[in-house]
Amino acid sequence: MTAPPAAPRTRWILPSLVGYRRAWLSADIIAGLAAGAVVVPQAMAYATIADLPVQVGLYTCIVPMLVYALLGGSRAMSVSTTSTIATLTATTLVTASLATGTIDPERTVMTLAMLVGVILLLARLLRLGSLVENISAATVLGVKIGVGGTVAVGQLPKLLGEDANPSGEGFFRSLNAAVAAFSSANGPTVALSACSILIIVLLKRFAPKIPGTLVVVVLGIVLVGLANIDDAGVELIDPVPSGLPTLGLPDLTQLGALLPGALAIAVMVFLETAAVARGIRRVSEPQIDADQELLAVGAANLAGTFFTALPAAGGFSQSAVNQSAGARTQLATLVTVGLAVLTAALLGPIVSLLPQATLAAMVFVAVAGLIDIPQLIRWAHISPMDFWIALMVAAIGLTGGLLIAVAAGVAVTLVLVLREINVPRLEVVAEREGRIAIRLLRGLYTANALANERAIIELTTTRADPVRAVVLDARRLEIVTITVLDMLADLDRELAAKGIALHVAALPDRASTVAVKTEWYQGLISAGRVHTHVTDALAAPL
Repeated sequence: MTAPPAAPRTRWILPSLVGYRRAWLSADIIAGLAAGAVVVPQAMAYATIADLPVQVGLYTCIVPMLVYALLGGSRAMSVSTTSTIATLTATTLVTASLATGTIDPERTVMTLAMLVGVILLLARLLRLGSLVENISAATVLGVKIGVGGTVAVGQLPKLLGEDANPSGEGFFRSLNAAVAAFSSANGPTVALSACSILIIVLLKRFAPKIPGTLVVVVLGIVLVGLANIDDAGVELIDPVPSGLPTLGLPDLTQLGALLPGALAIAVMVFLETAAVARGIRRVSEPQIDADQELLAVGAANLAGTFFTALPAAGGFSQSAVNQSAGARTQLATLVTVGLAVLTAALLGPIVSLLPQATLAAMVFVAVAGLIDIPQLIRWAHISPMDFWIALMVAAIGLTGGLLIAVAAGVAVTLVLVLREINVPRLEVVAEREGRIAIRLLRGLYTANALANERAIIELTTTRADPVRAVVLDARRLEIVTITVLDMLADLDRELAAKGIALHVAALPDRASTVAVKTEWYQGLISAGRVHTHVTDALAAPL
């Protein structure tokens, strides 16, 4: 007799290429080029949010993106930096600078990327993917509104012709810098900014297949090269060196100052990556494995550490372009990486002609989309609790800082989760001649044990017909702790005082092995009040 075929093993390298078809090759190449036209200039723009050289954003499109393409489970997701991650990075760098004095921004961002990568890999090792995903959508929306407001206001000085970049210093400092910039606005810069914003918005609305970011980058460079608009006071970005990223080492003296920010960034990296991966997954594609995504983005960030890359996450806009252009696998991402390598190696002198206002316009349009007021209004009608959580997190982000907002949002989420699972869920499954069978619909643990004890007593003692025996259907108690066993023993005593006998049925073997070590449970067995099935317990003599 032939043995059945073994189950296919998980493929760790290039899992998205499993079952690859030659017919997909042209679609992947076209999609990779289309995504690159969006992600390369966008990543350079996001680097300026953190007041880092644009090549740092460009390098983020090479190493982290390459590593995710090798390990990631999403077939069309494009991983570089995002506006949310770049803003949290800016905030973290400013906080570290205030805490430790002068810092080397590029080495410090390497340290930050390393911490983010290590945190994500530890989360993968502990299989915390599903736990992190419990953070509510309201928290994420609140953080994004805070990011959008802070960064949009922070870009106004550059849109008006000033060099200031206060995005990492909070909403109100950014607002003060923006107000001060109005008095010295440069006319040609304002005109360029307005036209760039208009082009991006109109193309996104009426010709979404044309990458507006690439169009304004090309126009900006052409205006500088041919019309010399920089002679009229239009500021250019700092010169971009030609060449690929070189190996470097992080500044380990900054670990303590960067750790809180790294935790917040790691949470947002995973949430954004998981949300994008699930959002763009086709029905015909494999399900997204949260732990696999933790591994992929953790390794991507850790690898990017040594090549001066920003913390990286899945980006919705570039991933949507990638998918809509026909990407079938991560081969498209490898094409995008090739385009980024070409840009870094050969196009440095040309990219150096890019006006600051053009990058600021790209950032402004991108982050303005994060301020999703229609969604907030919709939640106000559907779920007031989600509305108030999002509003609270956004308000904290705008007033107290984005790192505090992430921490507050996570704390509120955990409180709500604990409150929900601590509410007793009981079901009466059978009644028979003075006996009642109660099923626990969720497990017992330290925080909800007492609440469940009270609920069982109340359910038993408030029934119309007197109850002489309670059968506790304990099949959900896979694990029992001392606290839970003490609660059950106390429940037995409380019911006995009211003339009611407690029977336990269907307790799983794993929990029984622990429970049998207690005198109370041994006494329950001796009294014949432990049963394999609920029906046996209901038939037991009173």
